[in-house]
Amino acid sequence: MTDPMLEMQKIWVKFTPPHRPEFVAVENASITVQANEFVSLIGPSGCGKSTLLRAAAGLEQPSEGLIRVEGTQVDRPGADRGMVFQAYTLFPWLTVKDNILFALKKSTLPADKKEDRVRQYIRMIGLEGFENSFPNQLSGGMRQRVAIARALVYQPKILLMDEPFGALDAQTRLLMQELLLHVWEKERSTVLFVTHDVEEAILLSDRILVMTTLPGKIKAEIKVDLPRPRAVVDMETSPQFSAYKKQLLELVREEARKSFSARLNPGLA
Repeated sequence: MTDPMLEMQKIWVKFTPPHRPEFVAVENASITVQANEFVSLIGPSGCGKSTLLRAAAGLEQPSEGLIRVEGTQVDRPGADRGMVFQAYTLFPWLTVKDNILFALKKSTLPADKKEDRVRQYIRMIGLEGFENSFPNQLSGGMRQRVAIARALVYQPKILLMDEPFGALDAQTRLLMQELLLHVWEKERSTVLFVTHDVEEAILLSDRILVMTTLPGKIKAEIKVDLPRPRAVVDMETSPQFSAYKKQLLELVREEARKSFSARLNPGLA
């Protein structure tokens, strides 16, 4: 039996802020993601989704637990994991081409092969003609396309995405979802994706993991049995899509109500 692409076993993440008691952000969470699988994490705000993703990236050290990529233990960032953040993490002084090329700085590929690969990903994300533009000359959606290409260009084993479309307007967000579907279906990357948007999670995912309010645990796992390739327009009229949406909204709202109640009545939490 082959190892999962990503395995997170019994992860705990605890913080001790200055002059405040310790609190648990993630409690005993276990996640397995198979090769070429698209898995989303959803849950109420502040439930530890991004903390768990950052632990997978090696940006946050778990207090307890084990993280493996293809069976090899990891405890720091590495080239086997690409990260896309909600904020546009581009170098403002570099062009589109040079921002993407920067990800290959430590690659042993010959210079011409690096150039070829950068051109390939610029075509894939639909930014031909903007190679020499700077980030401040691009729209938000275009900047996030560059961030996605930069994370993919060195061909990591896993793509970790932390609400990458959260700051975009509704129309641009739909276009970016369709772009990501296109890229994923072409590349068949392994993806762990954090989102607040239930419809986005259903559209993109093979499985959806619902987290509880703090401390964040895995509350439920929903397998999304919708045919691929998928498109936004098809989802709008799908009874199955509507059923998944209803089920997931109920799960998330249940946790959101618990969080709200705990804030109103801290002594009862």
